[in-house]
This record gives sequence, structure tokens and C-alpha cells, in this order.
Amino acid sequence: MSKNIKILWADDEIDNLKAQILFLEKKGYDITAVTNGYDAIEKSKETNYDVVFLDESMPGISGLETLAEIKQINNHTPVVMITRNEAEHIMEEAIGSQISDYLIKPVNPNQILLTLKKIIDNKRLISEGTTSRFQRAFAGIFNNIQNSDDYRAWVEVYKNLIYWELELDKSKTEEMQEVLQMQKSEANTEFCKFLTRNYLGWIQNQHKDNADVPTMSHTLLRDKIFPHINPDIPNFVVLIDNLRYDQWKEIQPIISELFKFEEEDAYYGILPTSTHYSRNAIFAGMMPSDIARRFPSLWKNDADEGGKNLHEEEFLADQLERLNKKMKFSYIKITTNQDAKNMMENIHNMLSNQLNVIVYNFMDMLSHARTEMEMLKELASDEAAYRSITRSWFVHSPLWQALRKLDGKKLNLFITTDHGSIRVRRPSKVIGDRNTTTNLRYKHGKNLNYDPKDVFEITNPKQAMLPQPNISSAFIFAKEDLFFVYPNNYNHFVNFYKDTFQHGGISLEEVIVPVARFSNK
Repeated sequence: MSKNIKILWADDEIDNLKAQILFLEKKGYDITAVTNGYDAIEKSKETNYDVVFLDESMPGISGLETLAEIKQINNHTPVVMITRNEAEHIMEEAIGSQISDYLIKPVNPNQILLTLKKIIDNKRLISEGTTSRFQRAFAGIFNNIQNSDDYRAWVEVYKNLIYWELELDKSKTEEMQEVLQMQKSEANTEFCKFLTRNYLGWIQNQHKDNADVPTMSHTLLRDKIFPHINPDIPNFVVLIDNLRYDQWKEIQPIISELFKFEEEDAYYGILPTSTHYSRNAIFAGMMPSDIARRFPSLWKNDADEGGKNLHEEEFLADQLERLNKKMKFSYIKITTNQDAKNMMENIHNMLSNQLNVIVYNFMDMLSHARTEMEMLKELASDEAAYRSITRSWFVHSPLWQALRKLDGKKLNLFITTDHGSIRVRRPSKVIGDRNTTTNLRYKHGKNLNYDPKDVFEITNPKQAMLPQPNISSAFIFAKEDLFFVYPNNYNHFVNFYKDTFQHGGISLEEVIVPVARFSNK
């Protein structure tokens, strides 16, 4: 690994380092030695070095000053500071200048070699180690996919798959990434079988004593959030729409910088995995058919004109009253940048409330915009890029700025979402009348014609506690990474929607979504 590795070593006592230099040259490293910072700067302008060893105390221009100049020439050059001075401020300043390592004189050849291994071979060693660990874990993952027949087990399967996806993404091991994607595909095939076997039973048995059913959209607040509400301090519930578990894992470390991470859990989104159904169910604490009966003037069916999520605050107030949760609460929905700025400016005023709910609409808008805009398709071309955009958005968002204003305040913070999304890749033909819904992952209408193996069909929506505007209307949900396309202009729409992120159907990515709890540090 040392072939063609170019090293620049700057030290005013370079003659005393001949043994170390000779040792490295015998290992195959190419060493350029200089005795002062000025020469080191000039050499850096002429050659792109793989590593620079820099003495901190040199006459004329110090090591720290030389470091600053080298970083201006090439900010990505790894620099190792070597010094006799163990003063804390020197060390802090060097580290603050983004050095790769810090060594105290005298240094022996093995120290130097170890440092080079860490810097030069770090990515390779991480990649090889990750690949080896994944290969050892492969059989266990496969076994869990084949034998999981419990909703808790499927949560663990999905979390494990995401763990390895993130690990392999960091190590850039493409061959293993392909193997993992095959495992994810197999997992979704088995998960869809599991869900279609159990979903209606969960819905119909949810009110029975000792029923072993997962927490779902309509029981999320009751099961996962309200038990942890402390009425003596402000409690913030932030619902980021359309946030997949892997995207959550990108922003969790950022939030953990300011807030104490208490617990992470997951819940099952109801079908359809869409904002219209799942988010109304969350705030109402009821399934959609119950919402339609209790609030006939507020619930809108798919074919009705107007917004479908305009009454979440009223639904939340009703749920709090039904559960006898008497508390002062606020509800804010962020749909524009101005909404976000207003929320950020007024976040301190919310500290007087026992409960504050913030619904942040961004990821869903990004998903739909990505479908329509070629530039965004390139920026979020796959899951890894989509995660990267999520992280970048969050770091620079008014939401994170608002949360930072709460740093040091005694509070509880809950982060969750309404559903996830999946990158669709395979088209499935469907035929319906002109009143059939347009969603790519679920359809609701009369006389639907489709391939039965591609869908989970609910011919009697009442069984799934879904509204049924017409006596003969049914729901179908796309499985795995399928998306519905009408026969008319088929090829055009297949090419347009393939590889876009959609929701509404059945997949691990859409159904199993995060809920996490933080407190103040």
C-alpha cells in the first residue's frame, strides 16, 4: 500500500530524522525532506502530497503558520503535526486547524508508520472490515427474513438492514451494497406477505383485551408519546412528514448534539401510507372510517375537492379531550418558508405550553418535487443521495435553528413522522374508471382491473376501517417497489415515474417508521 505514496516532511532538524526517513523509504514511501516552512509551502504548490509531516517549532515561519498556508493550497491534504511542545493551547490550535494527527517528539519509526497506516489505509481498512463483518452477518439476516412472523421481529429486521446499508454506504463497497439490496428486496417480498396476512386482524382486534397488535398511526400518541408527557415542563412533538427510518438515522446524531437521547422506537403506519390517511389518524387517534363518522363535515374522501389535512388541530383537541388530557397545547403546521421563520422566531413563546405540536412539511414536498424536476432527480438519484439531501436540509433548516434555541431548557422532545416512502422501479398495469384515485402506490375506486399478485386488495374497506363512499368501491395497495400505471401512454409514464420516491403502498420503508424521545442535557 506504500507504493507511490508521496510524503513531505518539514523539520529544521531533518538531519536527525534520517533513520526514520530511511525506514519509510525501505517501506516504499517517497519522502521529500525540507528544513523550513517556506520550502514546505513551495513544495506543496508544486506537488500534491498524500501526507505532510510538519514540525511545530521551525525558525522563520512556525508550523502552525505553515499549516494554514498548506491548507489554503489544498485543504484536503492530511497534515501530521510533530512537536516537543505539549502546551494545551498549541494542541488545540493545531486540532482546530484540521490536522490529521498529532505526535510528540521524539518519534520512532513505528509511530510514524502507524500514523501513515491510519491516514492512508484508513478507508481501505474500514471498507475491508465492514465487508468482512457484513459477510459474517449475511446468513443471520437471511434467516431472520425467512423466519420473522412477528411485528416486533420485522422492526428489528428492518433496522438491521438499514444499519448495514449505512455502514456499507460509508465504506463504498459496491459489491456488498448490491448483495444488501438483494436482501432488502427479499425482505420486502416477505414483509408484504406478512403484512397482508395480519393487517386486517390487527385492525379488527385492536380494542380487544390482551390483543398483541403493533402501535399504529391512530394509537401513536396514546401509546408512544402521551405516557411520557410531563405536565410540569414543555413537551414538543415534531412530526417531519414522509421521513424514512434511514433518513431519521442521518439526523438523529445532529439532534443528539444538543439533546439527551432517551429512546428510539418504531410504529406501523396504517394503509394507505399517505398523509391524508395516516396523519389524520395520528392526530384524531382514530382510524379514518371513525374520523369520517365523528367529523362528517371535516373528513374528505379521495375524490372530494379541497385539502385533506386541514383539520388536524381540531382532531388533536378532540383526542386530548377523549383521553382526559387536560393541558394547554399549541399546533403549528409548516408549509412555507415564512411559516418556518415565524415558528423559529416564536419558539420561546411555546415554552409556556405543556404540549407543542409542530408538523413540518418538507420531505413530502421534496419527494414530489423530485418526481417533477430533472435536476432534483439527479441530486437525489438513489437512497444514499436522498439521505444526504435530508441531512443537508435539516442542518440548515429553520426547524433545527428553532430547536437550537431550546438548548438548555428543561423539556421533552419527540420526533416522529406519518409514513415513509420507497423508490419505485417496477410498473404494474391497472385499469379503473375516471373517478379512480391517481396515487401511484394505492388506488381507490370501482371496477378496478389489476394483476392480483402485485397488490393487497381490500374489497370491503370497512374491514380496514377505511371510508367507503360507494358500495362497490375497493382499495388496492402496491407491494414492494411496484407502481401503478394506466395502459394509456404507458411507456411515457413508466419512464417518468420509475426511480421516484412514492408512498401509499406496502413496504418496509413506507410502513415501519420512527418515533424517538429526547430530553434536555
